[in-house]
Amino acid sequence: MPDDEEQPMTAIPLPPTHLLTVREYLSLGEDEYGRSELQEGSLVMSPSPIPNHNVAAYRLAAALDQQLPDHLEPILDIDVDLLLAPADGPGTCRRPDVAVVHKAARPRVHAEGGSLRASDVVLAVEVTSPGSRRTDNVIKRLEYADAGIPHYWIVDLDDPVTLLACRRHDELGYVESQHATHTFTATEPFAVTIGLDQLY
Repeated sequence: MPDDEEQPMTAIPLPPTHLLTVREYLSLGEDEYGRSELQEGSLVMSPSPIPNHNVAAYRLAAALDQQLPDHLEPILDIDVDLLLAPADGPGTCRRPDVAVVHKAARPRVHAEGGSLRASDVVLAVEVTSPGSRRTDNVIKRLEYADAGIPHYWIVDLDDPVTLLACRRHDELGYVESQHATHTFTATEPFAVTIGLDQLY
């Protein structure tokens, strides 16, 4: 092939030039921008998770699915509008690794479009990655509390695997209710026992 022959180029999408509403963000689609979230109108790109991260999230969701009350269900890696801004303002939309939501939410989203809302979510779970520790432990912890999500769990896969459970307190944001290794047992927001060593 001649050196001067043009090679096909892959188009790289340009980032939006303005702060996005949640509706604009949801219209972008994953094909263009990959795994992203929306933080105060700005796209936040995340690297693809490593296999251990994905397996842990899947196994946690499967364990929850077997123990949840009938009106709740776990959903993996789904957009949640945190409703922290007016619909026409710069929005914040996060993708918890696992969200436990009211079952009525999914048929509503299917019928109406849009995304899950913070008010649909009973529990948000993040599995930390090397590049997400501060985001999961500080930024998302503040955002999920501001959004009114009642419970937040942070799973850390470093040996030993740990689960930090937080519950929302109106005045204090989240307060830590339990820091578990090996086995996590709780009675709120539902009765559940998780073998943490089996997540990895």
